[in-house]
Amino acid sequence: MIRFNKIGLMAAPALALVALSGCATSFKADVARFQQLPAPAGQSFAVVADDPRLAGGLEFSHYADLVSQRLTQTGYIAAGDPARADLIVRVAYGVDNGREKVRSTGIGTPDPFFYGGWGWRGRWGRPWGYGFYDPWLFGPGGYNDISSYTVYTSDLSMKIDRAADNRRLFEGKAQAQSLSNKLTYLVPNLIDAMFTGFPGQNGENVKITLPPEKKG
Repeated sequence: MIRFNKIGLMAAPALALVALSGCATSFKADVARFQQLPAPAGQSFAVVADDPRLAGGLEFSHYADLVSQRLTQTGYIAAGDPARADLIVRVAYGVDNGREKVRSTGIGTPDPFFYGGWGWRGRWGRPWGYGFYDPWLFGPGGYNDISSYTVYTSDLSMKIDRAADNRRLFEGKAQAQSLSNKLTYLVPNLIDAMFTGFPGQNGENVKITLPPEKKG
């Protein structure tokens, strides 16, 4: 029977991070949409930053162009000046600092103190950490491969207001978890998720599978 000592346990997370970093991993975007958007009938639109910190930057301009392309494909008309647009499209996006996840592969004797496949251990729901004694992991006959890695949560929000009276016509949010924190990868995919079946049904929540990050 293979024994896994404490030194090996402490080394496993670092090794797992190296292994996972080389994997192309798909993830799902959760999209929530609320809308009373009229059908396209020649309305013009302008995309602006909903977060002042994003306004005026080349990065935001790039993502705004992607949103504009999708709205144009839907049948709306891009306006050069927000002051002359029928619809104001407010966009914001971001990614958090990530959270470390702990996972057991379940090799060998199963660990009854491990819940949900990752993240939490212990009879009383305590977070797993070095020094926590699990008799099935360290005791005779027990072995579980423990690994840790960082999961990032990214999100994109889009709001559409009628310029004439500031009436809200659309609210949408796309959120995803992934091993990547690169906005250049995440935001275009979240835009794709937002516009899948756009504008959708009022009050709907849908799951959209996003493709793996391309290596290059």
